[in-house]
Amino acid sequence: MNSSAQSVVVETRQDVCWITINRPELRNAINEDVIWGISAGLRQAESTPGVRAVVLTGAGERAFCAGADLGQNSNIFDFDFSQPRTDYADLLRQAVAFDIPLIARVNGACMAGGMGLLSMCDMAVASTNAAFGLPEVKIGMFPMQVASVMQHLVPRRKFAEMCITGEPLSAQEALEIGLVNYVVAPAELDDKVDWLVSRVTDKSPTAIRRGKNALRAISDMTFAQSISFMEAQLGSLRMTQDAAEGLIAFAEKRKPVWTGK
Repeated sequence: MNSSAQSVVVETRQDVCWITINRPELRNAINEDVIWGISAGLRQAESTPGVRAVVLTGAGERAFCAGADLGQNSNIFDFDFSQPRTDYADLLRQAVAFDIPLIARVNGACMAGGMGLLSMCDMAVASTNAAFGLPEVKIGMFPMQVASVMQHLVPRRKFAEMCITGEPLSAQEALEIGLVNYVVAPAELDDKVDWLVSRVTDKSPTAIRRGKNALRAISDMTFAQSISFMEAQLGSLRMTQDAAEGLIAFAEKRKPVWTGK
């Protein structure tokens, strides 16, 4: 087993792919192996027939992901300035373009680069003992890459406060500003994640895939552009097998059998 496989565990449970950052002794801190491991997990989910959702979490009970590994031997900020892109930013790009629903299971501290991993997910469930923050200014840095995926998730002034002060939020505060969908007691976390996953996996994978793609496309459009684009998307979606099956199943008052086509 290579080091990235040790740092990130990927397993398929029926129609759900679980990606677990496996460095609990370091609060699941991000290094190159973690970045590569999550990226590989997303690719595996895409290439595995029947996967309807992906859950991203951290091992143990202390942390979802505490941010970059800042240990003495860490090279996480040693960028190759001859290259226009970084591995972490490429992971965020990959996740944002990911067509399968991506759910964060936040089991503890979620800080700095961990906030980027949270923000790249479509939905999130957190335990009450989770904490959220962008503490980069405390070490002379700033959440540059995280900002690109987080800035539209929370109110502008609250986002500025988090970036500039570096002070953390509680799970309840994260819920109030829309950073997570649900907050539950630690003992209820898995049940709530399973509940949310079940609300995703019984829906049309074609509609979700096409829908996520469409939402990405209109994010920077004017209203006039987006409504015209969505009109065309609706017409073409009606031509899919899942749309036909969904309408027939509704008329016949039965559960649809999705083909994902």
